[in-house]
Amino acid sequence: MTTPPQPTGEAPLAKPASARSEMQVLRDLLPYVRPFAGRIGLALALVLAGKFANLAVPMLLKQLVDGLGPKAGAHAILVLPVALLLAYGGSRIAVTLFTELRQVVFARVMARVSRQLTLQVFRHLHALSLRFHLGRRTGGVARDVERGSTAISDLLDWTLYTIVPTLVEVALVTFVLVWNYDWGFAGITLVTLVAYGAFTFAITDWRTRYYRASVEADTRANERAVDSLLNYETVKYFGNEEHEARRYDASLVHLENANVMARKTLAMLNLGQSAIIAIGVTAMMWRAATGVVAGTMTVGDLVLVNAYLLQLSAPLNLLGMMYREIKAAFTNLERLFGLLDERQDVQDRADAVPLRTHTPRVAFEHVRFGYDPRRVILQDVSFQIPPGGTVAVVGHSGSGKSTLARLLYRFYDVDSGRIAISGSGTGDDDRSLRDVRDYTQTSVRGAIAIVPQDTVLFNDTIHYNILYGRPDATTEEVEAAARAAHIHELIVSLPDGYQTEVGERGLKLSGGEKQRVAIARALLKNPAILIFDEATSALDSRSEQAIQSELERIAVGRTTLVIAHRLSTVMHADEILVMDAGRIVERGAHAELLARDGAYAAMWKLQLQQREAEALT
Repeated sequence: MTTPPQPTGEAPLAKPASARSEMQVLRDLLPYVRPFAGRIGLALALVLAGKFANLAVPMLLKQLVDGLGPKAGAHAILVLPVALLLAYGGSRIAVTLFTELRQVVFARVMARVSRQLTLQVFRHLHALSLRFHLGRRTGGVARDVERGSTAISDLLDWTLYTIVPTLVEVALVTFVLVWNYDWGFAGITLVTLVAYGAFTFAITDWRTRYYRASVEADTRANERAVDSLLNYETVKYFGNEEHEARRYDASLVHLENANVMARKTLAMLNLGQSAIIAIGVTAMMWRAATGVVAGTMTVGDLVLVNAYLLQLSAPLNLLGMMYREIKAAFTNLERLFGLLDERQDVQDRADAVPLRTHTPRVAFEHVRFGYDPRRVILQDVSFQIPPGGTVAVVGHSGSGKSTLARLLYRFYDVDSGRIAISGSGTGDDDRSLRDVRDYTQTSVRGAIAIVPQDTVLFNDTIHYNILYGRPDATTEEVEAAARAAHIHELIVSLPDGYQTEVGERGLKLSGGEKQRVAIARALLKNPAILIFDEATSALDSRSEQAIQSELERIAVGRTTLVIAHRLSTVMHADEILVMDAGRIVERGAHAELLARDGAYAAMWKLQLQQREAEALT
């Protein structure tokens, strides 16, 4: 028998984003439940009606048994048992009827509350800054949302319509036994319940640590699996399938150990609960049987006590499971609400206004920024893009070029200085410049379109991915954008045309094809501000020349920021900025920068040499 590999160097399992008590979770959940107070009350009334009907069943059974006894006359045998039988059957039907009606009434509450809370979490995740999403694990977040949405239904169902009615039923049965017989039955019932409850709560609280460990291990394993599958090609490139399997198995070992401990402690819990119930039932039956022998109770009384015990034993046996499920639901909801606790680094100001502009002026004024306070990315960066003009930014990798686009989109806020955009029409007047933080994020991003260097597409059709630029666009407008991006002919040549599926992250398309889809998507948005972030980096030289002229055409009349590595793509920009280590070291037009024989000229010569070498090859 082989021993599963033990993880080495495994990081400790992550803790929930925020620790909450059960009462805090309930307070957070209450606003979602409150609008359905009427439905909840009606469903609860139906449950209680079902419990009263269930309470009548043993009473009718007792009367039926006594009515069939040897002392009953012939007339009673023909009439009374028939009525009792009909009442007995009606009571059992009523129990099922009220239970199912409760399900019908309450189903909408569970589904709607789960939907609303899950949707809010989804929206909140999209509202969080890029900083959060760069650090998150997709699989773990998805798992937390999935378990949390299920936990909502579990918590509401178990708490309102199982535990509360069970306690009511216990109280009613105890009352009936005391009323009809004596306090001895109530005493045995209460002692059994107290012992059962104390044992269940103590053991379940102890077991909760193993459930939490299981949840954490399951989340970690899911993170590993999703991350590995998303990077399938990279795994194949380096032949690291077995390495990925070992990493995944290291997480599964934690999950296995946690689940084994959960099963062992569950067996201990079930054994203790069954023993307590068995002792209580035996004591009750002994007392009832003694009463029958003594003549103080009838056989029907014995049947009634036994029926009540059977009715109580079923929910009591489930009580431990109910409590476990509720504790699990609280744990899962704690993690779900923990996602809502994640702080939005970038938020709209209270007095933020929508940005309305046609051909705006964009200004970076003494901008300083770093993703980490210990490492500054941009230092005292200042430049302006005139209305309808084009400014290009070039420089080596890591110089801070792409960070400019992220800041303009307000994925982050600057540490100092400001980024300003002119609103209300054209931006000819510098006095119309306002800090980008004065505008709502939605309106700012609505005015900008970007063609990124790393184009990622949705796992849907080509038509959907282009339409994403403006979801209300017509099919004709989508095709016009595809023509402008020089991809229409390719699309219609495919067997499924615009309905061709692009696969996960667009992997069924080549890099150049994905780039053209991204260009078409940006064109369809028809923005006031365009950003080309290495927009032709995935294209060959021939395709680049065809696309470049098109990009220059669509940039006319739009304020455009071009981030480029290939200098041949920025020759016609109004101004070229050369960045190095987060600073602008040179600026000017193409001819001016070449004449200075500085950093730009050196980069130009180097790229010319590379192109000549490629041509010779």
